[in-house]
Amino acid sequence: MKVILSNYRNHWISPYIILKKICFWEKDEDRIYNLNDDPNNPYDKWVNLLDPICQGIQKVLDFVHPRFNYVKLDQWDTWSMDHTLAYIIHPMLLQLKETKHGAPYTDDKDVPKELKSTSAPPKENEWDTDEFHFQRWDYILDEMIWAFEQELKDDDENQFFDHSAYDKPDGSKSNHKEWFDDMSKAQSKLKVNWKGLKEHQKRKANGFRLFGSYYQNLWD
Repeated sequence: MKVILSNYRNHWISPYIILKKICFWEKDEDRIYNLNDDPNNPYDKWVNLLDPICQGIQKVLDFVHPRFNYVKLDQWDTWSMDHTLAYIIHPMLLQLKETKHGAPYTDDKDVPKELKSTSAPPKENEWDTDEFHFQRWDYILDEMIWAFEQELKDDDENQFFDHSAYDKPDGSKSNHKEWFDDMSKAQSKLKVNWKGLKEHQKRKANGFRLFGSYYQNLWD
């Protein structure tokens, strides 16, 4: 897989910016912008004249200098697509948490009791965000990050399997063939922490669910 995404392009040149450069003698910028809605403002006609020209320039620059988006997929990228995407999603989530400038509204059911809006102190105004608004989003991002971090590991569930009973008397480890030979005789000594394993899988699945639920809120 190869992914190349260039920065966003902004080719818009405002008529007001052009007028400010041309009319350098005008000290009152409010007149250029006509903030006082003066019907006789001399700059309005120039704004109307320059606007289609600016739009034309923008279209030309958008054509000759577009945003570069390139994605090349290899056949093996979809053999385990969930694992492949985790390599991209995990670092992006980390960067988003580090650089974000706000937080979306979140559902109380997606956070622990102590972070719910109902647990926050009363708001001064109805339109204010509550005290835990940003903490809820941090919690949800952390759960997503944790889930994709586990997905990147090849052995995230090994911690719940105990093979020590297969160790040899001299302390050396048995190989996998010996384990399977033993299990084939219905004499398996493998110990599994089923409770811990299920909790691990449940949290991981919830992190992926949150990623889907808040996919359109993943903005900086």
